[in-house]
Amino acid sequence: MSDILTHILGANEAYAASFGEKSDLPMPPGRQVAILTCMDARIDPGKLAGLEEGDAHIIRNAGGRASDDAIRSLVISYKLLGTREWFVIHHSDCGMETFTNDVMASLLASSLETASLGPDGFFDTGSGPGSPEGHYINWLTINNQAQSVLEDVERIRNHPLVPKHIPIYGYIFDVKSGRLIEVPQATEAGKVQASA
Repeated sequence: MSDILTHILGANEAYAASFGEKSDLPMPPGRQVAILTCMDARIDPGKLAGLEEGDAHIIRNAGGRASDDAIRSLVISYKLLGTREWFVIHHSDCGMETFTNDVMASLLASSLETASLGPDGFFDTGSGPGSPEGHYINWLTINNQAQSVLEDVERIRNHPLVPKHIPIYGYIFDVKSGRLIEVPQATEAGKVQASA
């Protein structure tokens, strides 16, 4: 058994021993909020927003992007579980800013081993084989954080399965200060729209 597996299973035993009343939490999130954010390990969405277990739906992916799957989760969050407000939170110093679709596809075509990062960007150190399948995926990379937050809020706002009465807020989490920084254009794009 690996050290990390031993650690996680031990920690879970301690957590389960004091689980108590959490077993009675209802399925719908108590604060009726959903947050789409990045999978970056430096982000704890509950802590940065003062949320506890049972308060919110947290949807995470690389970059916190409004992918089809993220929108699927947001629609389920609203339609079946009653969330009423959504946040899109990207963050500073995001790894999704360090490569492009072409770079990722080329790295995967070379080998499936973990790449290395040098002063000129990522490079492959694996011996192969790789796969060309990476060329068929949009990796949703980021070259401007504020612009990507705006694009994601607009994509969600304009999706035909998203009700116009759900406000969508756009923020960037600063990994150096812990602060949420509003992207005003994104929040404006995500404001509640009058029914037609």
